[in-house]
Amino acid sequence: MSNYRIAKRYARSLVGLSIEKDRLEEVMKDMDMLNSLCIHNRDFILFLKNPIIHSYQKLSILKKIFKDNINDMTFKFIDIVTRKSRENVLPEIAAEFLDQYRKYRKIEVVEVTTPIKLDKKLRAEFANLAKNHIGKEWKVELVEKVDEELIGGYIVKIGDRQIDNSVSSKLREIKQQLLIT
Repeated sequence: MSNYRIAKRYARSLVGLSIEKDRLEEVMKDMDMLNSLCIHNRDFILFLKNPIIHSYQKLSILKKIFKDNINDMTFKFIDIVTRKSRENVLPEIAAEFLDQYRKYRKIEVVEVTTPIKLDKKLRAEFANLAKNHIGKEWKVELVEKVDEELIGGYIVKIGDRQIDNSVSSKLREIKQQLLIT
């Protein structure tokens, strides 16, 4: 079975249990921390995926890292996953948990790339633009990126859709048209 399918199943179980035990927000914070650790610390991922280190050894190290820093329910989940020798899938489980959490809470992550840093007014305009595409009942979580090569304009990614209204993209289109004719 692929890691994606394994992660999806474990994450779905953890979301369901968290909702049932009324600890969804606490577990989400823990999974966000785990996801952030995996994104920013390559050595941690290499440790989790290392086949030479036995699961019981990894569990001992994970206890030292997490036991006092996360919710008890989250740690028990990590304990179960590690005892089943699935600790190598923990980064994918954390990311998938956050995706499922956002769907449950009706939160859409919208990536906005501009050549300058956004101010409050522009943030609000991009949030409204996104809400027009996804629906007013959804909340928008803006992820801002600055790319000076855009020259002007913006690129907005909402799920699998992209709105490219950048000057550099328009220049590429004009160049392409000139090359064709």
